[in-house]
Amino acid sequence: MKPGRSLFIAALLWLVLGAGAFFSESLSLVWFLSGVTLLPFLIADALFLVFFTDRLSSERKISNSLALGQPAAVQIYLRRNGKGIIPFGITLFDMYPASMKCQAFPARLDRKLLKEGASILFEYQLIPAERGPWEFASLELLLASPLRFWRLRTVHETKNTGRTYPDFKKLIGSGGLDIRALMEKTGLKNIRKRGQGLEFMSLREYQLGDPVKNIDWRATSRRQKPIIREYQEEQDQQILILLDSGYRLHRREGEYTQFDSALNASLLLAYVALKHEDTVAMASFGNGERWLQPRKGMSTLTALMNSLYDLHSAPVPSSPFSALETALSRLNRRTFIVLISNLREEDGESLSWILPRIQRRHLFLAVSLREKEAEELSRKVPVTLDDSMEKAAAFSYLYSRKQLYKTWEHSGLLTMEASAEELSSELINRYLSLKRSGQL
Repeated sequence: MKPGRSLFIAALLWLVLGAGAFFSESLSLVWFLSGVTLLPFLIADALFLVFFTDRLSSERKISNSLALGQPAAVQIYLRRNGKGIIPFGITLFDMYPASMKCQAFPARLDRKLLKEGASILFEYQLIPAERGPWEFASLELLLASPLRFWRLRTVHETKNTGRTYPDFKKLIGSGGLDIRALMEKTGLKNIRKRGQGLEFMSLREYQLGDPVKNIDWRATSRRQKPIIREYQEEQDQQILILLDSGYRLHRREGEYTQFDSALNASLLLAYVALKHEDTVAMASFGNGERWLQPRKGMSTLTALMNSLYDLHSAPVPSSPFSALETALSRLNRRTFIVLISNLREEDGESLSWILPRIQRRHLFLAVSLREKEAEELSRKVPVTLDDSMEKAAAFSYLYSRKQLYKTWEHSGLLTMEASAEELSSELINRYLSLKRSGQL
């Protein structure tokens, strides 16, 4: 139980009166009598609040799936328990998660609504600021006593859990990226397929000249005549997106990190690839290794969102070499491998051992995010000696990166460098370009 505003005012007036009592005997008597008179009211007010006031019951309703950055509606219902008198003042505090933003509290509710036997409905909005799971643990009510001398704090265990996903509608519209226009421009029917495997098409009777190895002996036994399995060239391509969740993409640019931009671009690429009836797989390395098996169909996008919604970057080591080595051990068909990281000069030697293996069977695209800080330093006009050294170091760093990418391109590998803002559009345009050219 906490003292209310009325008690603070009464105590302040009593202290002022007590200060005046030092200079007047008559005021001293008034001060004493007012204190003696006030004390029973304080005690009675507290007892009434504790023993005769209805503590109320509560219920919270909120969707268990929220979109990052989009306002979410929350409804809180307060009802009488049927015991005791309605509190003379109700102040509500909802204990919303730290990952959400809200300015609706404290909220003072009208007690008159409970007199008519109805429940109080309080609605407010909050904005999820981070991806991942969330939980509302409780809400608190401050119930006022009849004379407002005291307030009783009650905690209601109203648990709600859910998840905050990337806002996919916003992703599609971000950066001026018109997915539908890009899809129509590409033209699904005009894309030349390039599968290097065979998939089962149908069974038919054996004809002279058919390969004996294609005979289906079980079907032959059932039908009492030679039956062969007919195959066709694979009609879809497989795409693997390797996403670096370590220190390389942990740099913050504006409201989000480079990793957040990379994750958004990966989901958009998966969406476009699934629309083109390709098979999509995704993996992360660095801060928690995850592997999502290759799947087809738009339901795959839901699986990707559920598996990656809580994935975040962290300042921990990450190894593109190990991620590629693991991926090669799991891939059993030709795959378009997209590695999204921040590759530097030191990665050239370590990856030189594995890139030729990838190139023999797969199509590989190395995607690096630009480093704004280094680019700004390289363009800065130096004023002091330290400025000149910083400019030279930044220029040397960026030059070595570009030379690494040129070396890979000369060897037949694909590279791409983009800013966090332009990553989604450039990555999808690159994918569609490869589809049109028949490389994929």
